[in-house]
Amino acid sequence: MGELIPLFPLGTPLFPGMVLPLHVFEPRYRRLVLDLLAIPEESERRFFGVVAIRQGWEVERIAPAEALYDIGCVARLQMVRPQSDGGFRVVTVGGERFRLRDVLVGEDPPYLQGEVEWLADEEAAEEAAGDAEGLVVPGTRSAAAGPGDPATASPPCDEHLDEVVAAVARDSLALLAAGVQELFTDYVDEVTDLGAGSDGADAERAALLDAVADDPTALSWLVASTALLTTEDRQALLAESATRRRLAAETRLLRRELTLVRELGAVPAPLQRFATPMTVN
Repeated sequence: MGELIPLFPLGTPLFPGMVLPLHVFEPRYRRLVLDLLAIPEESERRFFGVVAIRQGWEVERIAPAEALYDIGCVARLQMVRPQSDGGFRVVTVGGERFRLRDVLVGEDPPYLQGEVEWLADEEAAEEAAGDAEGLVVPGTRSAAAGPGDPATASPPCDEHLDEVVAAVARDSLALLAAGVQELFTDYVDEVTDLGAGSDGADAERAALLDAVADDPTALSWLVASTALLTTEDRQALLAESATRRRLAAETRLLRRELTLVRELGAVPAPLQRFATPMTVN
């Protein structure tokens, strides 16, 4: 059995470290906020899981487990402001990622609950695999090298090999992150010129980029959260556990989006914008 946590389905995924403000007005989610407020403020349990909706716009119309993506992110409660109508204004911050194994629907509590497994161990393993993937350590044989090639020289002493691999990984990851930051800056400029962004939002993005310049993982989550991508693209980035692979995917996505903006003057629009009430037909 996995751990049971409250769920809050949304139209787009939440990412680690990203701020998520919410206006809570539905009775069941008012109950969720009240349940969280009943937990001691110093507790680590003041959170709920955010999962993106896979299909449709109302989870209850189809089986919840089929309607939701299977990778989500914890939203940790930071601030709660009760409203005069009984609702709440809340501010949360993205925390740990999880895999949704099952969805429970009940009357008490009235909100959805998810049986989840945490992805911390998977993330650590994928980070190590991602760092080693495609790297050629100086003085060792490359996959493409043949007999007599300089790359077939004797490898470094064992005691130094880990240090060399780590240094190469750090340098290449920094270059990859710098490339993503440059692409994202160009992308934001193009979107602003198109009129799809706002001056205030662009200034905020610039400040955030400066803040995460030396943190490739935080940069990758910032780009995933703020680029005007489809839910499917964002969800794929959330599901990627290795920072290097996530940045590589963002490089491809940003190049694609820059081409669309420059050639077609277009950015993705959320499907919810085109939603209409369901009919008997």
